[in-house]
Amino acid sequence: MSKYVIINADDFGMCNAANRAVEELFECGGITSSTIMAPCAWSYDAVKFAAAHPEYAIGIHLTTTSEWGTYRWAPVNQNNTASLRDEEGFMWHESDQFEENCDLDEVKGEIIAQIEKLKSLGLNPSHFDNHMGSLYGIYKGRTEILEATLGICALYGMPFRIPAKFTDAQMNNETLDINIPREMIDAIFDKINEATTMLKIATPDFLMPGEWNGSQSESFENYKKYIYDLYASFEDGVTETYIHPAKECDELKAITGSWQRRVWEYELFKDPETRKYFESIGLKLINYRDLKELRGY
Repeated sequence: MSKYVIINADDFGMCNAANRAVEELFECGGITSSTIMAPCAWSYDAVKFAAAHPEYAIGIHLTTTSEWGTYRWAPVNQNNTASLRDEEGFMWHESDQFEENCDLDEVKGEIIAQIEKLKSLGLNPSHFDNHMGSLYGIYKGRTEILEATLGICALYGMPFRIPAKFTDAQMNNETLDINIPREMIDAIFDKINEATTMLKIATPDFLMPGEWNGSQSESFENYKKYIYDLYASFEDGVTETYIHPAKECDELKAITGSWQRRVWEYELFKDPETRKYFESIGLKLINYRDLKELRGY
């Protein structure tokens, strides 16, 4: 079987710096998919780009958390969102806070409001995924959140970011931040695969984002070597990996202290040598529309 890879740019619409980076990466072939954050101020700009470029696979980054210190956003839905807001009226900072406090009906209402907002602005979404993994229900064991999310994916006929297979590498990936026992994960994934098959929701085989907990955070060259080695380790099947690219500027630096990582991601994936390397090791880059066709849905 071939090694297919989806490179998704998360956080499209978060800010101008992210939007300009995502657009450039689409144009140079550095990414294959991206997802827009409906609650964020620059989502309108992102949708207009997507509508003007239907050839690109651009979906929706379903968002229920607002993690930054001073740059915050609130729910899209105008009513019935009290459980989705912190004491300042914004979305919760962390996924575990969201799970602890959220009302399921309000979650479903907000997800649909985000989808309908972007569609009304002209987006023809290619897929759905989830900001910070809050809709997986893995932090507090609220599996009903994931069940509801999959139901909405089926309603709209959308692929979804959740791996069909679970490996030791995924279990140990700190970016995925899995805090429940492996045997529980295996049992959950058996049920997830049954549900996605029954509902005809296309999903990747593997999910493997990059990490920042080693020497890769020390220099651009270290990061480049780390990504090259990571991608060379991908197995046969469809692997999704995701990045958060942005262009260096004062806006980005004001939002996050980890701005350098996002700039390195933008610079590395913009480099044509990176794509040449991926091709040289036998990776076939696809997007989420390709995945849906590959799964026969």
